[in-house]
Amino acid sequence: MKLDELGDWRRTHYSSEVLPELDGEEVTIFGWVKEIRDLGGIKFLILQDREGTVQITVHKKKTSKDILEKIELLQTQFSIGVRGIVKRTELTPRKVEVIPKEIKVLGFAKHPLPLDITGKTPAQLDVRLNARILDLCKEENRAIFKIAHTALNSIRKFLSNEGFIEVNTPKIIASATEGGAALFPVEYFEKEAYLAQSPQLYKEQLTICFEKVFEIGQFFRAEESHTRRHLSEFISVDIEQAFATAEDVMQLLERLIQHVCSEVKDKCQKEFSILKHDFEVPKLPFERFTYDQIIDELKKEGFEIPWGEDIPTPAFRKLGEIHPNFYFIVDWPAETKPFYIQPKKDNPKVTEAFDLMWSWIELASGGTRVHSKELLIKRLKEQGLNPESFKYHLKTFDYGMPPHAGWAVGFERLLMVLTGKQNIREVVLFPRDRFRLIP
Repeated sequence: MKLDELGDWRRTHYSSEVLPELDGEEVTIFGWVKEIRDLGGIKFLILQDREGTVQITVHKKKTSKDILEKIELLQTQFSIGVRGIVKRTELTPRKVEVIPKEIKVLGFAKHPLPLDITGKTPAQLDVRLNARILDLCKEENRAIFKIAHTALNSIRKFLSNEGFIEVNTPKIIASATEGGAALFPVEYFEKEAYLAQSPQLYKEQLTICFEKVFEIGQFFRAEESHTRRHLSEFISVDIEQAFATAEDVMQLLERLIQHVCSEVKDKCQKEFSILKHDFEVPKLPFERFTYDQIIDELKKEGFEIPWGEDIPTPAFRKLGEIHPNFYFIVDWPAETKPFYIQPKKDNPKVTEAFDLMWSWIELASGGTRVHSKELLIKRLKEQGLNPESFKYHLKTFDYGMPPHAGWAVGFERLLMVLTGKQNIREVVLFPRDRFRLIP
């Protein structure tokens, strides 16, 4: 079978726009064959495009030989174009069908397919990820990424309206942003470089020029943890604000979260219906608990966490049962937070740092930053880092570094909350983790 040329055919309607009100009108639609049902004298094709599906009804005695020959060769996932007449009917869920006048076969699909594109035969996540493009054709998965698109647009508009300027910082860097071993080395001509873990140092420097900046970008961590919430490549939503404190940017963050939840709930009703998921738009302000309060709370639940240590996953899961919504954990011990976080003046063992939680999942972290060069050098040494490795960053503190604060949100984790998905790989187009580098 030879493929047809697209020629001068252009789409007039998406499937969702083919409505009973168009009865008798001619339309040109494009998509993929999702299902074929043969009832003898009549044949049904379910055409799927990015907006949904529409039924193509072929009455064998009333249809041209050319169309019948093409339809006999069609299989699921073939790419086709259909020019035909819209007909109102009570026999389809959407009360409409298309009677074809012409069909063009524009792309073949090799069978057997590795996945059932109708979703009637479920597959394990790894199998789905190995054939990710087919998996993304499923209505549920398209819904996830339409919500993601809406959420990202909402974030950009919100921060822009708040006076933030969008920036893009380097993803190939000379030294670690935050220290540690979670780095991907890359060959950079005759030197060794690293993939950026975050835009932290750059966005701090940019407050000298622009005062309020944000970035939505891909970042990389050689993450040893192989869990349902960890990735090696992820989207981070970062902000940094001059002349601000942790409390200022916490208020900004909770307003952003409320705004995004409200926007996607309003604009993605169809997608949430497909996902069979709903949520309440959170009320402000979010509850705030100190690290000490959380440690005491967990102690009552049987978790003994020595002061100054991070909170382990089982304890976080218990916290999620106690606090099932959004809340902040503030006043973290200095040893648990990066060198650039400002210690409290009255108690340097505690920092002006916060984590935004949803149930047991950390969505964001941030705080007031150190803006004293001398204190920053001291903090670097305390954490076993060599100030010489950060000399270019330290140099900018000689140019009038203002007091500043900021945060970073893990976008995919936020998307898990918005969509109700339990595994972060389901909300990433092509996830990367310790064991997956393809497709």
